[in-house]
Amino acid sequence: MMNFTDLTGLIGSASIIASSALLLPSVKRLAKPRLAMLLGAIFVYALLPITGISLAAYLRGGIGDVSITTLLLLCSVLAKPRLSCATLDNKNRLALFGFIALAALALYPIALGIGAYDPYRLGYGNAPFVIIVLLIALAAWYWKIYWVTLCITCAMLAWSIGWYESNNLWDYLLDPFVAGYALVTVTLQILKQKQFE
Repeated sequence: MMNFTDLTGLIGSASIIASSALLLPSVKRLAKPRLAMLLGAIFVYALLPITGISLAAYLRGGIGDVSITTLLLLCSVLAKPRLSCATLDNKNRLALFGFIALAALALYPIALGIGAYDPYRLGYGNAPFVIIVLLIALAAWYWKIYWVTLCITCAMLAWSIGWYESNNLWDYLLDPFVAGYALVTVTLQILKQKQFE
């Protein structure tokens, strides 16, 4: 029987494959119903076993499992042609990617050896760290930055029930892919604003 980790891992990898189709210019021009059908077909095809293993399983074997944050963002991209509520408005988009970029800058360089302190250890159930993350989610909800609240809440819930094999909260909140995407997005936004000054 498939466990939660395998299910989430395969869904994440299939979502990456399906979302990649949106990078093709001809796909972006499709009408919304056709685009939704195409993305759905690619998603299902990625989960079907080809010569014993699916494309999603191949990808998962190469990149590992994506974070809950990445999974939610991928699902919003795939749901966009059918559900307008799944889209990120500019305020939520910048706030979410800004939060991810700051978290990535706080975690990855230091965890990779720059400095003597390892913030990755905090993710193993450090009570003050968990409280700070929950307070960030509450503050985001108060300021109507709902995507930050949604990503943190879903990651915290998944972490609390041990959804992934990892028992570190950071692995539920971040992965290198969403961190890299957020850093590029925030950098481009800053450069764009400076260009118009």
